Amino acid sequence: MRNFYRKMAVVALLYLAEGLPFGFVYVTLPVYLRTEGVNLVEIGLLSLAGLSWSLKPLWAPLVDRYGRKYHWMLGALTGLALSVALLSLVPPAGKLYILFVFLCTLSSATLDIAVDGYTIELLTEEELGPGNGVRVSAYRVAMIGSGGGLVALSHFLGFRPAFLALTVIFLALAAVILLLPDMRLPSITQKSSDIFGQYIDPLKDFLKRPYAPAVLFFVLTFKIGDATMGSMIYPFWVDRGFSRLEIGLISGTLGSVATIVGSLVGGGLIRHLGLFRALWMLGLAQSLSNLGYAYAALPESARWTVYGASIVESFTGGLGTAAFLAFLMRLCRKDMSASQYALLSTLFSLSFTLSRALGGFGAEYLGYAGFFFLTFWISLPPLLLVPVVIKAVPRD
Repeated sequence: MRNFYRKMAVVALLYLAEGLPFGFVYVTLPVYLRTEGVNLVEIGLLSLAGLSWSLKPLWAPLVDRYGRKYHWMLGALTGLALSVALLSLVPPAGKLYILFVFLCTLSSATLDIAVDGYTIELLTEEELGPGNGVRVSAYRVAMIGSGGGLVALSHFLGFRPAFLALTVIFLALAAVILLLPDMRLPSITQKSSDIFGQYIDPLKDFLKRPYAPAVLFFVLTFKIGDATMGSMIYPFWVDRGFSRLEIGLISGTLGSVATIVGSLVGGGLIRHLGLFRALWMLGLAQSLSNLGYAYAALPESARWTVYGASIVESFTGGLGTAAFLAFLMRLCRKDMSASQYALLSTLFSLSFTLSRALGGFGAEYLGYAGFFFLTFWISLPPLLLVPVVIKAVPRD
């Protein structure tokens, strides 16, 4: 039992490190640039630096093939510390600034690959449920801290000291990883005889699995109802007349807390129910929560129903995410952990981005209530595939 809690502590530490760059890039950086007078077009274009997170499969096999996972973590955290420090020193929005933003996201994506691969190798099947609850919670806490938390800190200290504080945190995390004996566990990564094989073998292994097309479709669509609705939640709050304070407090802060609680509860349920039952039961709960927003969007619905819909949707989203990530990790062979998880997470990320991009069309033509009701039905087909896709999980 002591070993179990030690593993959970290691997972929490690693995903705190993994979540920090995301909140920094998508929350703190845009606020900083706008306060410095950078125009909206340039701020929007800087979001292209986030492509690093979508292109992880291009170098994930290198993380599997060369060195140990913690070597890559140390290099990535050093790159993050360097890039954040430089972003606080150079004038914003020039070519050099863009280069440092790309260094930040490239380092972050590399950290993601190494941490995800290491975690898959670290956890047993029985530990995946609690482990994913811990990782989602730690990641979300880090995003809040490096996003809204860092912006709040900058209000009192200014942006440069806030950026340097984040730099120190990255260096401290690198020092802890360097000194932590757990990071030196022997790797079981399978190394192909040639570099081409290192890229193609993880994909070939997926495609040889039973029901491979169904698995790929499931990964693409399991969170599609949640993601499609999520793109229109904040515009809905604004159009219903809620103040920014209400949006930040209820949907932002309390919603994040509900997601963290849902992730931890979901992790425990996976351990007790088993992955198969947890996947469809928690996935169904995630789908049903969309109906809460559909009801809250009706003209005659009371104001408090929006509050309730937000908390329930955040909580069940945490449940569904914990189950889904446990499934993704269980799909990956431990000896191809970084490469296979990068492939799956990129596939999921692609569908997440595209479905959110289409949300505006649905809300425009159907109205909020009709659109939210439609996202419930969109979320159901993947659940029918659970009995099929579970057969693709490797036995080893």
